[in-house]
Amino acid sequence: MTPSGRLLPRTSGALEKGREAGLHLGGQLYISIGLECVADRAFGEARPAEALTPEHLMLWLSSSKPVAVLAIARLWEAGRLDLDDPVATHIPEFGTRGKEAITVRHLLTHTGGFRLLRVGWPRAPWDQIIERICNARLEPRWIPGRTAGYHRASSWFILGELVRRLGGRPFERYVREEIFEPLGMDDSWIGMPDELYDDYSPRLAPVYDTEKRPPKPHGWHARTPVTHCSPAGGGWGPVNQLARIYEALLAGGRLDDARIVSPQTVAALTARHRVGAEDKTFRAKIDWGLGFVLNSDHYGRTTLPYAYGRHSSPRSFGHSGYRSSTAFADPEHDLVVALAVNGTPGEDDHRRRFEEVLSAIYEDLELV
Repeated sequence: MTPSGRLLPRTSGALEKGREAGLHLGGQLYISIGLECVADRAFGEARPAEALTPEHLMLWLSSSKPVAVLAIARLWEAGRLDLDDPVATHIPEFGTRGKEAITVRHLLTHTGGFRLLRVGWPRAPWDQIIERICNARLEPRWIPGRTAGYHRASSWFILGELVRRLGGRPFERYVREEIFEPLGMDDSWIGMPDELYDDYSPRLAPVYDTEKRPPKPHGWHARTPVTHCSPAGGGWGPVNQLARIYEALLAGGRLDDARIVSPQTVAALTARHRVGAEDKTFRAKIDWGLGFVLNSDHYGRTTLPYAYGRHSSPRSFGHSGYRSSTAFADPEHDLVVALAVNGTPGEDDHRRRFEEVLSAIYEDLELV
């Protein structure tokens, strides 16, 4: 790791252990306490024989989802929508095939019931993706708001369409102008403009499928997926910029001179809105705020796909991405962590890897 902030021997050792085991080639880690950076580090390789630096852009995958949450929250504050509005109030063509009662709140708590897996991204144009999702049926025996199951992509494109229609510009432009730029996230993108791709391409860290031997790049750093917006998982940027979202939330929705949302909205987003429900996608009990995964260790850590280590406090909230990233805030410790690595091993290997790393952070910082 490059030297920065405090020494983190257990954390560094856990990350190096994963690299030596072939679970990832390298990654980035950012940690702050009380908005003070205590670690901003890169380690290992972006590609074979190329050092990974803090200037590389990492793929956030589903750790991108809170960006859409904040966009919706801004529209809620502005009175453009209400959380209990039926989605069809704003997207009339969505209200078909049993989906009429689905509300914005249901989208944010993964209780909508249209977990369409193939939405057409990244090849299909945005309007075609929205049309395909609007034409989907409500899942059999699903009660919106009561039946729970993680929506990997479908509901997030609908949230993105709400932003487009109510925010007056495409989702990728809205979040760039209203969230990334005010927070100083200058190298962060969800749907990078095509004309910038060639300049950024050398700094995009490929993600490798490390279940395979030898590992093979997933190809997610290619032009088409990088430049075609996915609110569900298309975020790219250094993790020290992703962390600024959580620093703003810990500070009541404001960072430096930028107010993204109000303190009251932060409290609403991170309160427990879905409690004790068995998630039909993950087959585990997970509590949710509005779009944020809340610490659910009380249901048993070994079953959780999204967890923040053995020592995180009950109030911790955040989101993780497919077998490679996580970002969260722990209000009890005034702690923010953002971590992304460039390898996706098997699910069990990944869970053990991240539990060890995140637990080591608390131990190194003497927060236990």
